[in-house]
Amino acid sequence: MSVWQPASDETLIARAPIVFATGAATRVKGMRWFRDTERNDIQGELPGWPAGPTYTAHSVGGTAARSTVKGAALAAGAVIMGFLSSHGGNIGGNQSSDAGTDTSHDETDEVDDFPVMWAAPGSIARTLPWRMDPGRSSAKDYRTHAVITDRRLVIVGFPYAKGNDHLIDDELLWEIPRSGIERVELRDFRIGNDAKIVFADGSWCRVSSTNRERLTRYLIESLDFIPLDSLTPAQRNTATTFAAAQAPDAQPPLVKRNSCGCFRIEVLAPSTTHAFFGHSGLNTVMDANGTELKYMDRHKEDMLT
Repeated sequence: MSVWQPASDETLIARAPIVFATGAATRVKGMRWFRDTERNDIQGELPGWPAGPTYTAHSVGGTAARSTVKGAALAAGAVIMGFLSSHGGNIGGNQSSDAGTDTSHDETDEVDDFPVMWAAPGSIARTLPWRMDPGRSSAKDYRTHAVITDRRLVIVGFPYAKGNDHLIDDELLWEIPRSGIERVELRDFRIGNDAKIVFADGSWCRVSSTNRERLTRYLIESLDFIPLDSLTPAQRNTATTFAAAQAPDAQPPLVKRNSCGCFRIEVLAPSTTHAFFGHSGLNTVMDANGTELKYMDRHKEDMLT
């Protein structure tokens, strides 16, 4: 196993799956486009990219017809559900608690069109690796992850063997210094897995991750980790004890103060890298006295995925 690791004087912060996103609205469902700033398709201009699928958005008429059929089906379903409910039928089910929403706040780029790359000639977004495109690189055979450090965002890829989620042989595909990223915006339509990464030159990409919070958290939050020698002895003991209880290759703990006054402790260990999740959340919370808090005693601000 060869897991990508940063330089000795660089801090590994997070790792999560990353791919170009996929349209969810009826007109663009299952599709994605790579655009220049005039909204032209540029996938044939991207250097080194193999040929991929070409998409045509569904017509407005076709979309309306499908929406009518879907609406009728939903209405019929509601009648059936009402009948079962009134007659004692079991209609229980779990409600989704994710960040997804059926309301688009960017219909131009989410409903009418679905660009996952917006890039003028020579811009940063055009350098992204084609392996991130599900239309060119199937997740059944190959996976791409984002690695975040205190210096850069790195994209790595590795062959995937079904059933061997800890067999990682990374290939460095792409990287950019953190200064090359202007901002990261969460995009919740519809599942809540997407994010828009805007680069310093104005180009951008729309990506998706099954572990979006881990992907985006430290590209959005400031990296104001607390040095261990700035903690009280009790706090430092709790942080180092937690880290020592993890995998043998666990790095020193990353400690941040939450807005509620408690302290988040996170530990990363390269050997725990998982093909589906990236790095799992090895984290705990302590109060100002250095006491590790049970889950039921934590505040909303202390919760991570």
